[in-house]
Amino acid sequence: MSLDWIYYAISWILLAWHSVWDAIGIPDTTVLGTTWGWILAIVFLVVTVRVILFPVFVKQIKSQRAMQALQPQVKALQEKHKGDRETLQKEMMELYRKEKANPLMGCLPMFLQIPVFLGLFHVLKRLDPANQGKTLYGWTVSQFESASAAKLFTAPIAGKFGSTADELARLGANGTTVKIMAGVLVLVMMGTTYLTSRQMILKTGWAEDPQQRMIQRLMLYGIPLSLLISGAIFPIGVIIYWVTNNLFTLGQQQWVLRKFPPPVTATSKPGTSGRNGTQPTKSLFGRGKPAPVPPKPAAPKVAGPKPGAKPANPKKGRPAKRQG
Repeated sequence: MSLDWIYYAISWILLAWHSVWDAIGIPDTTVLGTTWGWILAIVFLVVTVRVILFPVFVKQIKSQRAMQALQPQVKALQEKHKGDRETLQKEMMELYRKEKANPLMGCLPMFLQIPVFLGLFHVLKRLDPANQGKTLYGWTVSQFESASAAKLFTAPIAGKFGSTADELARLGANGTTVKIMAGVLVLVMMGTTYLTSRQMILKTGWAEDPQQRMIQRLMLYGIPLSLLISGAIFPIGVIIYWVTNNLFTLGQQQWVLRKFPPPVTATSKPGTSGRNGTQPTKSLFGRGKPAPVPPKPAAPKVAGPKPGAKPANPKKGRPAKRQG
């Protein structure tokens, strides 16, 4: 199956946004070593895709809420079928089918963005001044040459950490600059990918379902670590897309989780008490912050004697001491 339709779609969105910035007056010349028109075109490619996928994101949140509501029943099934993994899996699949919950829905938005990622990867990989097919996928020669010369802090967006000397020479790039810029962006990409998964897990907690928990661990640790290797072959423009997408996800998740907080289930475990009986909470970066302690009620004031009243005699009523 040909993927040309993806390449045409990605190219059309990129070129459309670049035309918008060009019409506004953002030039193709570099400012601070950066061609902002093309950088913003990549950033707003993310915005376009995320707006299109917003209904899917809403379904993802609803599915996660449904999965969380089922945690008590999942826990009961695990206790009932302890040691019988096959029966446990069948029972849980039946439970998910009955309650219309999908444990894989949490990964759906990411999977739907894979074609976009691959399309952008292919389009940017072609940005080579020596390429003869400059008008492929709806590009004009001038647009192709402009994008080929686009840079982020003097590093071409078509360059990558693993670019060969010949590729760098054709792009007119400095190898050290490209490696530094690509390396920094790969680390940022790994960090923001980790934070997007951690943010959701901190709010919803670890799943009781082993399959769901495995997916959570894969999202939290596996994918960021894999980027350390695969990031070497990503063009800088693709990494810009990935980092922007992660930042968009962090903001979107924060808004949704604050506006629609996850329900508290019976399996929710209270945190360990901190100092002064406070309940520590975890932030996105893992630092514990104790919840504020409610102020103790002030002790009632004892009213003094009224003006003009006789002073109370505490010795009154006591038996007198015997003399001698």
